[in-house]
This record gives sequence, C-alpha cells and structure tokens, in this order.
Amino acid sequence: MPESPGLSLKERSRLALQDEFLRSAVRFTTERLRNKKKESTERLGNWEEWRERGRQIRAHTIQYLDYYLDLFANRVEQAGGHVHFAKDAREAAEMVLGIAREKQAKSVVKSKSMVSEEVHVNQRLAEQGIECIETDLGEYIIQLANQAPSHIIIPAIHQTRRQIAELFSKEGGEQLSEETRVLTAFARRRLREKFLQAEIGMTGCNFAIAESGSVILFSNEGNGRMVTTLPKTHIVMMGMERIIPSWEDLEVMANLLPRSATGQKLTVYMSAMTGPRRRGEWDGAEEMHVIILDNGRSNQLGDPEFQEVLHCIRCGACLNVCPVYRHIGGHAYGSVYPGPIGAVLSPLLNPGDEQMQELSYASSLCAACYEACPVKIPLHDMLVHLRRKNVESARVSIGEKIAFKGFASAFKNARRYRITMNTLRNIQKHTVRDGSKYPKLTRLAGPAKEWAEHRSLPFSEKKSFRDSWKTLQEELAKSVRRDR
Repeated sequence: MPESPGLSLKERSRLALQDEFLRSAVRFTTERLRNKKKESTERLGNWEEWRERGRQIRAHTIQYLDYYLDLFANRVEQAGGHVHFAKDAREAAEMVLGIAREKQAKSVVKSKSMVSEEVHVNQRLAEQGIECIETDLGEYIIQLANQAPSHIIIPAIHQTRRQIAELFSKEGGEQLSEETRVLTAFARRRLREKFLQAEIGMTGCNFAIAESGSVILFSNEGNGRMVTTLPKTHIVMMGMERIIPSWEDLEVMANLLPRSATGQKLTVYMSAMTGPRRRGEWDGAEEMHVIILDNGRSNQLGDPEFQEVLHCIRCGACLNVCPVYRHIGGHAYGSVYPGPIGAVLSPLLNPGDEQMQELSYASSLCAACYEACPVKIPLHDMLVHLRRKNVESARVSIGEKIAFKGFASAFKNARRYRITMNTLRNIQKHTVRDGSKYPKLTRLAGPAKEWAEHRSLPFSEKKSFRDSWKTLQEELAKSVRRDR
C-alpha cells in the first residue's frame, strides 16, 4: 500500500484492507517470525527469566540515564570520537549537514537506522545536493520506491518481487528478471560502487555501552561493516535511550533481541566500534561522530505511565503478534514507528500532531504485545492512558461523548441496566443474522452500520443470567416451602 499523507487513520486502514497482497504478505511473514521466535526461545530455556533480566537492565538504565549518557559521552571522547547532543529532529539533521559540509561530502552511504528515518535525514541531505544511499537491501528497495519502512526490521515486507524487479530495472536501465538471485546480484553490484565512492558512512545504534563508549550494531547483511570501515567519516545516529551499562548486559540483550526479532540465536553480524581507527589499524573510519537524539524522549522520564516506553529495544516482536498490524501493515499508521510500539511512541514524541494522537485507537487492547515484548513493556496499559489523555484534551467526537454518557448512565443504576439489556436483546433479534459460525450484524444504519461491517457478534441467550438466577431462586424458595 502506498503512503497516504493527509488521510485519517480510518481512511488509511480502509485502503490497507483492500490490498490483498499486503494483507497476505504481512500475515505470512509475521506468522513465520512468530513461529521462529517460539522455537528459538524454547531452545534457550528459562525465557521468562531472560525477559525479567532484560526488563531490570532497561529499567535501571533509564532510571539513571543522565549518569550513563555522561559516562558514555566521556568514553567516546576518550577513544577519539566526537559526541553531539540534539534536542530535536531539526537539530540532529543540521548536525549531519554540518559534518557533511565540513567534509565536502557528495555521497553518504547509510545502514539501517530508524532514528535517521525519524529525523528525515535523507531528505535534508538531498535538499543540499548530497546523495544518501540506503545499503540495507530492504531499505534500498523502499528508497527507490520513495516509501517509508512498513516494519521495524523488515522494511519492504509490502513489496512483491515483480515490483522490486521493476524498481531495479528502472534504476539500472536494463530489464531484470524477477529471480531473487538476479535481483540481489544487481543490488550488490550497485551498492559496492556506492561504498567505494562515499565520503561518509552513517549507521544507527542498537546498543551503546556506557563503560567503554562502544557502539554495537546487529545486522544480517555485510553492509553495516562496509559503511563503518570504507568511508573516512562515520556518523552514528542514536536515540538517547539506547544505552546499556556494561558488556555483561550486552550478553542478555544479544540473546533477547535476535530471538525476539527474527527467531535467530544470533544475528549474522554483531559489530562493536569504540572510537575511530587507531594508529596502526588497517580498517575503520578516520573520524567518528555520535549524534544522540532526544526529540521528546526526555519528556517521558519520571512519568509513571510512560517512562517504560524508553525500555524498547526495537525488535519488532509486538508488530508480529498485533492483530491490527497484521491486517493493515505499517503504512496505515502514518508514522515512522508502526505497530503497538508506534501507537504509543509516535503520539508521545509528537504531542502537537493531531494525526499521531489517534494511533492509540489502532489496538484491540488484547495485550499480546506485552506477552511478546522481551523487556515486558506494558504497551496495552499505555494505550489506555493515551486514550484517557485524548478524552481529557477533548479529542473525541460528540457522538462518542453521548455514547459513553449513556453507557455510564445505564451501568450506574440496576433498573436502567435491566431495561437497557432487555432492549438490546430485543434489538439483536432483528439485527443479528444467526445460524452461522460467526453471526453478523445486519440492518444497522449510520455509524453503527460502519462499526458492524467487519465484526461478528455471538448471538445472546434467549434468557439472561439474571433472569435465570431469579427463576432458580423462586424454584428454590418453592421447594423449601414444600419441604416444610
């Protein structure tokens, strides 16, 4: 599904539901990832203990984030690197542009980085005439398609091989077949040229180790190492929460992240970089810059309802189990971060964006995301808190206000409750088509018709529990009187 700026969540979701390939691809891939995760976590054993240890590490780090950030920055500088703190996306992008101008760069190669997507660094570089090439295969595909990622770890999940072949054929000026071997060979040839030409390499940061000032990258392609060794300058784009205290803590994360993301015991490459190239070393960048981004993250510190969102390790496990994401994919969220984590994080990072605030309703509140999360983030609770904030900020329709006032009125009073339930039971007789596995709501009008379009409703019993209980009590009383 192409991105649809300007449309509401409901409109974007409707478009996604009409895209049969998207729904099929997302369903197939997420189910495969869930099964692989289940298998790999069972083999590891004591998965809940690993989750709890991961939660403890993240909770401790975020509680003392200022200390660990300061320690990390000092260690990076001691190792010969440069640290820059960016308060928002604009400032982070300006820092990248400043480094590029200083190096007179014409070309930047970039490995996968969600933070760089967040600050729209590719567009900012392009506006200054600097080419920025994505070197992760999935990111390269969607860059050619001029789209945003639709999954945190599988950005091109929505693209068919035919669409990819068309993109590569147009880019290369030759007709390519749809064979995977042919398409990957083309990408390899084209990207190798870019690696050799670029003055700057840019990466994200899976984890930053405070005690040594090291930047850790997890990847399944060799592009990450090419980006960090061939160009003379290396820029790291890092969210301020990516810190962990020690190498010992990395062992825990190195078990949690790959298993939760792709079901692997380990990613193919785990790279650790501590500063730029040292004297006598053969590879590595001559200069290293670490840009640490706030962009609204610090606003969650100390907030009992939302601080835990900063525990996220960006594995994407919550997307793979979410019934909403599995039906509409990532672009329907209209955010860099899709799925349950995006439905929480995007409104928090963009409090003034009305379009982001409606994302909290893209959830069934089933809590599957919490069960899947390797560090136990209660995203379902946060979604409820965000909905409450929307109500307090008057971001609800008049119809919704009336409906919930009516609901409250009916459930506060026993007599009104009985009348309401009997009325609804009578209405159901005429609106629910019974006799099938999934009874459907029919004959509804207005908003109710739209609500019922994709829902089934179990047919209620002819007699309510309260009525049955009343009858039972009457029969019991008669029996007692007879016995006397």
